[in-house]
Amino acid sequence: MIFRWWWFGLLLTLLLVSPTLADQTQIRNYDTARRLVWGLLYASGGSTLYCGEPFGDKTDLNVEQIYPASWMAAFLGCGTRNECRKTSERFNHMEADLHNLFPVRADINRARSNLRFGIIWGEEREFGECNFERDKDSYIVEPRPITRGNIARAIFYMRDEYGLPIDHRDVELLKEWNRADPPTDHEMRRNNVIEELQGTSNRFIDHPKWVEDLKF
Repeated sequence: MIFRWWWFGLLLTLLLVSPTLADQTQIRNYDTARRLVWGLLYASGGSTLYCGEPFGDKTDLNVEQIYPASWMAAFLGCGTRNECRKTSERFNHMEADLHNLFPVRADINRARSNLRFGIIWGEEREFGECNFERDKDSYIVEPRPITRGNIARAIFYMRDEYGLPIDHRDVELLKEWNRADPPTDHEMRRNNVIEELQGTSNRFIDHPKWVEDLKF
């Protein structure tokens, strides 16, 4: 009997302290999420993620998925992006998660596609004044330093929230980006608004040091 109570207490403790996956389910699909991005998160304008260019309307802008939808589809094994939209409710919730969505220039969105993030040495500026580089041979893009923490925390959130994998080559770099570029007031306000809209908060914006405790 003592053993049974000891085991029950241990199980209860593990349930209370272990992180659990709790998908956002308030926003049903990507189209709804896009409307929320433009209509609420950036209703008064803002600046593009990769280039830092101010905008007042959405002309020539896209909504970028930091953790690409194609990676989500591959993880779920539900087919292409369009096929997953038709068959997987969970994919639709993942794709619509506002913590993963940012306004970007359309040409930068196309250039990034689903490439990994990384550091490119001796790169040439392909997009004028925009500090965004792409290495077509290594399939890597490099964002400007002031956005790297935001990107890292979005990726860690998607891993934490949905169990999505992170390439083992990227883990330490993303952790370093999280340390070097801590959350700003704007990022924290955005996090709070998103929590109100979809019921989930990015805990790595609230507590950036928790990234260091993640096990891979």
